[in-house]
Amino acid sequence: MASANGSSAERKHAKSQSTFQFENTSTAIAASQMRNALNKLADTVPDPKMRKQFETQMDAFFSLFRRYLTDKAKGTAVDWDHINPPNPEQVIAYDELAEDIQTEFLSKLVVLKLNGGLGTSMGCVGPKSVIEVREGQSFLDLAVRQIEFLNDTYKVNVPFVLMNSFNTDDDTQSIIKKYEGHNVEIITFNQSQYPRVYKDSLLPVPKDISAPIDSWYPPGHGDLFESIENSGVLDELIARGKEVLFVSNSDNLGAVVDFKILNHMVESKSEYIMELTDKTRADVKGGTIIDYEGSVRLLEIAQVPKDHTEDFKSIKKFKYFNTNNIWINLKAMKRVVENSELELEIIPNAKSISVGKGESDVGVLQLETAVGAAIRHFKGAHGVNVPRRRFLPVKTCSDLMLVKSDLYSLAHGALEISPGRFGPAPLIKLGSHFKKVSDFQKRIPYIPKIVELDHLTVTGNVSLGKGVVLKGTVIIVCSDGQKIDIPNGSILENVVITGNLSILEH
Repeated sequence: MASANGSSAERKHAKSQSTFQFENTSTAIAASQMRNALNKLADTVPDPKMRKQFETQMDAFFSLFRRYLTDKAKGTAVDWDHINPPNPEQVIAYDELAEDIQTEFLSKLVVLKLNGGLGTSMGCVGPKSVIEVREGQSFLDLAVRQIEFLNDTYKVNVPFVLMNSFNTDDDTQSIIKKYEGHNVEIITFNQSQYPRVYKDSLLPVPKDISAPIDSWYPPGHGDLFESIENSGVLDELIARGKEVLFVSNSDNLGAVVDFKILNHMVESKSEYIMELTDKTRADVKGGTIIDYEGSVRLLEIAQVPKDHTEDFKSIKKFKYFNTNNIWINLKAMKRVVENSELELEIIPNAKSISVGKGESDVGVLQLETAVGAAIRHFKGAHGVNVPRRRFLPVKTCSDLMLVKSDLYSLAHGALEISPGRFGPAPLIKLGSHFKKVSDFQKRIPYIPKIVELDHLTVTGNVSLGKGVVLKGTVIIVCSDGQKIDIPNGSILENVVITGNLSILEH
């Protein structure tokens, strides 16, 4: 039992001295073996220029790996007793921001989309940003339209930057050629390509540079800082007088340039602003902003001790979550990278890969970081509590149905909510039959009208006809082996439909 005046560190660590010594020795050996393996990997890169770039990436990966080992050996985790909700200075309400819009600040702005993800979770091939979301246009099309509208309207040149991954770069380079006639300057660079690590041996999966693609991984969007610096893009933007970088996920259709936040960023001289929005029961796993021993930090669910998971999910204690719409001062970004100030919390992501025909899959680790975790490294960093309309991600076909519906209209590439809508967006839950975009399009070829919908659940072999209207709460559950066809022109309001339904039109 700890003494009454024992430190929290003493109470937290249950490891004996001999355990510490054993783990420290193991850490040193694992680090040494990894360093040797990475050196051998670099030797397989034939081109001297490419080898130098590769070695720079492997040095950054090794630094991340060594920190992971050290953290693991120490058993360090956030001390829950030191975690508090953010204080009033750390989160500012969007409504309190000044209304006098300074459009000249646009000349200082750069917009960056995180474009490293694939559309595989929705059954698509290639970059997720090219999935069609509205009126035949993709995420990328809509973003380009937004930037072009700003440039045309305010006679500025806001560059549009894409951080690709090795998974998305080739396809993206082909796709962006179609924008050459538009008033948008598109700049691309790639995030790092790190080796996956065998979970058991803690050695890299690839043995040479030409190893299969599933031997590598892009290390999360926290890699933005080093990758934009290593690419030379950061220096280029600063040299052109750009000051503010607005970063967001490519699949967040609510992440449009906001004059009020840009104005606040420049006038307050803050180096880093994170957009937060009110947490609902659907967002309980989202990262949240906290006060940790007097400084502002991001807390992800992966960092939370297991016995405090429910506390973390509490809407009362943690009212906000991170939208991943981030505003960063470019010169401050340069400073923290050059001074090696960034030590972003590591998120170990366990995966499994196939090593050969007939053999069982092998467990591997990806060490990732998040751009939001950098908040504690910047001066004047704080959150802005923004309206929900600025967080409109498309992660599933349920989200896709929402953004394709009559709930929104399109204006210069941005979605605007219908004036006929009252309250927040409806909650839509589509079952596994709708997981892939192709299945979703086959079963719901015509998006129903949902302006008056509150909640929709659809599971099983269900199809919707043309001109369907949904209102209130609608639940459609089709049992295994059966089929439900909702006929053309149906109006469903506060109904539960189960079993089997197929109406033929004559």
